[in-house]
Amino acid sequence: MSKTLVLLPTPRSLTFSREQHFLRDGRLILLSSPSPQTLQPSVKRLQQCLHRQHVLYWNVVASTATPPSLIGATLRVDPQAGIPSQGYKLSIAPDEILIEASEVAGVFYGVCTLIQIIEQCTRGLPCLQISDWPDFPARGVMLDISRDKVPTLHTVRSLVEMLAGWKINQFQLYTEHTFAYLQHPEVWAEASPFTGQEIMELDEFCRERCIELVPNQNSFGHMHRWLIHPRYAPLGEVSAGFDTPWGHMKGPFSLCPLDPGSLALMSSLYDELLPHFSSRMVNVGCDETFDLGQGGSKEEVARRGAGRVYLDFLLEIYRNIKARGYTMQFWGDIIIQHPELIPELPRDLIALEWGYEATHPFAEHSEKFASAGNPFYVCPGTSSWNSIAGRTDNAIGNLLNAAENGLKYGAVGYLNTDWGDNGHWQTFPISFLGFAAGAAYSWALEANRSLNIAAALTKHAFHDQGGVMGQIAYDLGNVYRAVGFEPSNSSALFWALQMPFEDLRQYHATGDWQRVLEATDMAMRNLSEARMERPDSGLVKWELELAARMLRFAARRGMLATNDDPTLREELGRDLQRIMDDHRRNWLARNRPGGLPDSLARFENARSALS
Repeated sequence: MSKTLVLLPTPRSLTFSREQHFLRDGRLILLSSPSPQTLQPSVKRLQQCLHRQHVLYWNVVASTATPPSLIGATLRVDPQAGIPSQGYKLSIAPDEILIEASEVAGVFYGVCTLIQIIEQCTRGLPCLQISDWPDFPARGVMLDISRDKVPTLHTVRSLVEMLAGWKINQFQLYTEHTFAYLQHPEVWAEASPFTGQEIMELDEFCRERCIELVPNQNSFGHMHRWLIHPRYAPLGEVSAGFDTPWGHMKGPFSLCPLDPGSLALMSSLYDELLPHFSSRMVNVGCDETFDLGQGGSKEEVARRGAGRVYLDFLLEIYRNIKARGYTMQFWGDIIIQHPELIPELPRDLIALEWGYEATHPFAEHSEKFASAGNPFYVCPGTSSWNSIAGRTDNAIGNLLNAAENGLKYGAVGYLNTDWGDNGHWQTFPISFLGFAAGAAYSWALEANRSLNIAAALTKHAFHDQGGVMGQIAYDLGNVYRAVGFEPSNSSALFWALQMPFEDLRQYHATGDWQRVLEATDMAMRNLSEARMERPDSGLVKWELELAARMLRFAARRGMLATNDDPTLREELGRDLQRIMDDHRRNWLARNRPGGLPDSLARFENARSALS
């Protein structure tokens, strides 16, 4: 069993003995704690596992008078035990199972590890000793719900349930316009937003799983969904186009920091949003304000500099947030371009150092925040967006880079991001690999550096008794490399699916499209062997098949760009219609209808070129 047991995350210390512990029905779970009731979420999780896996019924007691012969497992909280924060000790001996921790969260994480062991065993468990605790105090996941796709509450709960089992303890929903602000209904009217009641229900669901649901509302850049409406348009920095590092973009985009109405708007949003969360932390965004100085603040930026104008508005938001009793998080990409200003940041806000390539300079940037004494998170990503099927090698490199340098420079948190740029085309399970790797590296980097990600996915994401799904997801996520070149923050296949033929011929003419087809077929060859024990197993399988079909379509479209074959053009037209129909059905299986028309419209670039 020591050779076949796969745990996610791998504990930092695990030793086996030669003996076994046999699970028996009718035992009791003893709660040894100053407040036994606080362990109820952990107990319920363990009870459900015992019943699901082995049809065992173990009741709960909290009395020290319980005869030892009746006890199946003991969950103990002892603040004087000397176990690190969030850490636990798990002991499986022939005659007892014991989980000890200094706090409730540690017991929960010990139970999560025990459940993973039970799920991989018969009633005979291996006897072992585990001592475990996290590298990063905060280990978060941020899910984009503003780039068209707004998941149902059921979908988000299923994700949170999975992440909790991997010891994630923070969760955010990236929000631009997808909260149902009662004072601003025109902004979210077509978006199918989260309501206040849904947020409160999700907040409770997260708390029961030792996860802090952190409110998130972008507050400076990325405000175009607001500024396109007449009521808010005067607050925009620009009304038309503006220049960015990657070219000219249509406006509007950012708030004008000099307009008092900008801060007033954000204050009104905080008034509505924040009371629905129990967290005392909030992510205000403020990233990618590339239009700053190109419109309403042009003269002031020329006089004082873009960095100073940016910082002044950031500090106004900070004071607004602090007055409410919250700790502010903000994306650090703009202030890092003005390192001379970093020492002026208050020491009680948290900078979010983000970057999504394996080569992102986490070391250089982290050192700047650390040297100034600013608390910061490292924020890598799943590499799923702009990709169709993921970018496995880049994701692993990016996630490792963040963990290594976050630890080296003292980051207080690790926030793994999952974006939905340009239509949110990746299906739900495409992000599992990035979520799993991020959870492992942020918990205990050295213990998980050589983790077999495919095996961990098979067991703990796909629950596949056929033993193939993790490798399929891993390999499908590496098909992007078969093209022969790799654009930044995306896959060439993503662009090949939609860009005009003249651009495809110019920029991607050297693509090895045949190799893409072969790599996709190779990745999917064992799908029929999957035996997933997930309630949505059929949907998961279909989602990977849809991703593979989109990869093949992109490759064949690349072929058509270099050799216009009328027969292939006709075939691709029919195939694209089926892909669009299935994209619609898949979207509605997990997500709300708002945003779907915008996502489908992006396929029209490919459709119009085929007509």
